[in-house]
Amino acid sequence: MTEVCESAILKHLSSSAETIIGDTFTWAKEYKLDHNTVVGAVKSLQVDEYVGASDLSSSFYTLSKEANDIVANGSQEILVLKVLVEAGEDGLSMKDLQSKVPKNVCKIGMGNCMKQKWAKKTGDKLVAIKAVEDVRDENQQALMHLQKSNGNPDDVDGKVIAALKRRKLVSLVTIKSLQVSRGPAYAPTRVKKAADLTKEMLDSGSWKTTTFKPYNFLTLGEKVGGGYLHPLLKVRAEFRKILMQMGFDEMPTNKWVESSFWNFDSLFQPQSHPARDAHDTFFIKEPASTVSVPEDYYERVKTMHEIGGSGSIGYRYNFKKEEAFKNLLRTHTTAVSSQMLYQLANQEGGFKPKKYFSIDRVFRNETMDATHLCEFHQVEGLVADYDLSLGDLIGTIETFFKKIGIEKIRFKPAFNPYTEPSMEIFGYHPDLKQWTEIGNSGMFRPEMLAPMGLPPNVRVIAWGLSLERPTMIKYRIKNIRDLFGHKVDLARTRTAPICRFDSIE
Repeated sequence: MTEVCESAILKHLSSSAETIIGDTFTWAKEYKLDHNTVVGAVKSLQVDEYVGASDLSSSFYTLSKEANDIVANGSQEILVLKVLVEAGEDGLSMKDLQSKVPKNVCKIGMGNCMKQKWAKKTGDKLVAIKAVEDVRDENQQALMHLQKSNGNPDDVDGKVIAALKRRKLVSLVTIKSLQVSRGPAYAPTRVKKAADLTKEMLDSGSWKTTTFKPYNFLTLGEKVGGGYLHPLLKVRAEFRKILMQMGFDEMPTNKWVESSFWNFDSLFQPQSHPARDAHDTFFIKEPASTVSVPEDYYERVKTMHEIGGSGSIGYRYNFKKEEAFKNLLRTHTTAVSSQMLYQLANQEGGFKPKKYFSIDRVFRNETMDATHLCEFHQVEGLVADYDLSLGDLIGTIETFFKKIGIEKIRFKPAFNPYTEPSMEIFGYHPDLKQWTEIGNSGMFRPEMLAPMGLPPNVRVIAWGLSLERPTMIKYRIKNIRDLFGHKVDLARTRTAPICRFDSIE
């Protein structure tokens, strides 16, 4: 259809250089073409300078269906008056009137007859007091005049138009159209410009006579959307900022594979502990064993497990090197904490108080449900200093959680092989309406710290919590699989709001 319009436009302008299309709206009507298609064709021709165009705007009134009925039969008040005149001095009741004229005509016509004092009420009857020839149907005459002038607003008095609009008999329509003339590159027939130079053009030589579209080397390409941070990464960035503000240094946690020695043995966790079973831990097949660990430290850890020390009797079993050297996917970032504490104890100049934290991925062979995954992110913090107490641990944890906006927290006594005393940390999930375990905490046992070479009065308080569960509370996510894993909605990454924690004073 567009090509038909283009051909018709170019043909119309071909008669002379002065020929124009004065108004595309009336021209489209004359040639029985759709005006919107004509406007599209003009704009397309204008791009290649076949035509020039200037904007036009015209307004006119159109008649409603009711108005067209009035033009044909007269207004409702005239129709009602005719029926009342025919009834004579006795008049008509409302019921009789409705039987003579349609219900809508009766309602409007009776009201206007009474308003203009063409009729009066006598009891329950409506009686005419004017003859039809004594009144003038102004609405019909105004509508007929408007119809003859093609809806020209200037041909009818403003008060009359206002009255017609109140009765919703007419509506003003504004038409945007174009005036069209020849353009600099006018030709009777449009030749499409080629966008690409093809092999066929080169082979045939047709490129020499082909008109090409001009290249715009300054135009910008389509905007490329940047990447978006996953909600977990947004929360992680905020946690890092908070912990650094609290004076913590970040530990290097980029090594996911650890030996059982650093993951379990150095933490004074016995080799027979259920957590070291394949049902709870992912062991590595290749390489199955680590190459080495610090030999003197290994011997002290072995002795602590077999015999004890620092007031402990140990676990009283034969410590096996092959078990300690097994490689695994770390089950907690405490494997890194033990290495940092060992370095802290054996650094040049001796021990110095320190605060460490880490946020990274850990792996556990768990059954997945709404709040558990087999891989998740662990936030861990520790403070190593002289003569620390459980009160210092509780205060540090409360300070951290208040900074991330979680006010409702509880502590519950717990058991961990490498901390004593130990506490589980629970946070309230407002959507699940239940307390959810979000972390663990405690004071590292002397059996763990003594083999490292730390001074006897140095205490280490530590806590670990998942990154996922505080994120679920923050973003009101009920199922952890909607946050992390293969079922995650990718759109959430783009639409998740910025993570901002309002600290509770």
